[in-house]
Formats: sequence, C-alpha cells, structure tokens
Amino acid sequence: MNLKSLPDEILLIRLRTGDEAAFREIYLRYWKKLYATARRKIESQDAVEELLQELFLKLWERRNELRIERLDAYLFTAIRYAIINHIKSTLIHEKYTEYAYAHLPEASSSTDEQMELDELMAVVEKQLNDLPEKTREIFKLNRLECQSVKQISSNLNVPERTVEYHLSHAVKTLRTYLRSYLLPSLLLLITV
Repeated sequence: MNLKSLPDEILLIRLRTGDEAAFREIYLRYWKKLYATARRKIESQDAVEELLQELFLKLWERRNELRIERLDAYLFTAIRYAIINHIKSTLIHEKYTEYAYAHLPEASSSTDEQMELDELMAVVEKQLNDLPEKTREIFKLNRLECQSVKQISSNLNVPERTVEYHLSHAVKTLRTYLRSYLLPSLLLLITV
C-alpha cells in the first residue's frame, strides 16, 4: 500500500496501532521541514539532529498516549519547545562558564586544576550514567534542560511526586558519591 497518498489523520491511526511503515512515512514527510525550522535557530547540526531524533523517538514511544488532532501542528510545536529548551540550556551553560572564568581566573588558567575539573566532570558523568535510566532522564531534563517538575511530569506522563522522587534520588546519589570522591582529594591538599 502506498502510504504517501494517505492523509495525516489515517497515518496517526495506523501509528497508534504500532504500524512502523506509517511512522516511517510521518518521518519522511516532516523531517526536512522540522530540520529547517530548527536550523534557523540552532547553529549546531549535531544538536538539531539530536533534537529531531528525540522528537521522533518520543512520538514512537508515546504513540498510544498522545492525543494529536493535527500532526503538523503537534510536530512543529514540539520542535519549538525543544529548540527553546536547548537554547535555555546553552545559555545557562555559557553563563556558568562566564561566571567561573570571572570569579576563578587562576583556576581557569591552571593546567593541573583544569585536569582535576575534567576528571571531576568525568566522574560525575560516569555516576549519572550509573543511575537508573528514568532517574537519569528526569535529572537531565531538570538540571540540564531547565524543565520544571510540572513540565517533566506532563511530558513523561508521570505524577509530579514520581519526578520529585527521581530528582531526590539522583541528587542524593551524586552527593554521596562526590563526598566520598572529593574527601580524599581534600585530605591530600590539607596534608601537603
């Protein structure tokens, strides 16, 4: 059957039943337009591709839960929110970097301290990757993409208390791990 001639409404019905061909047709029908929209706002091709991948992945994973009336409106609204969240995250990262350079000039110029910072970031990243998938996803949405508990709850279709639980678990785990990681380093500095 040629899906190219089917209207979006029929493709959505077929998508809800798990029809991979309908999903593929939706992807082929919209990815270039969504890509162009995102590229007008985001310079990084990799970032745009990642946003599109996440958007279509969520569409597939949540195909039974979503109540979409107009597919094009849904997809373009979703990409707009993804762009906004990406830009917010980038701005926060840039502000943090500027703040760090402004308030810690000697640390930013010291190779040893930079290596320690890189090592610490690697340890944090490893610890994040060791968290359960749902906890890691919620933590990153909240701390890196600056989404509120309410937004995450709505986007993932889980209760706000569940989001709060995962955030609390992630923070406690990181705090405990980093305390045990940083304490020996501080002791070395004190004894030297």
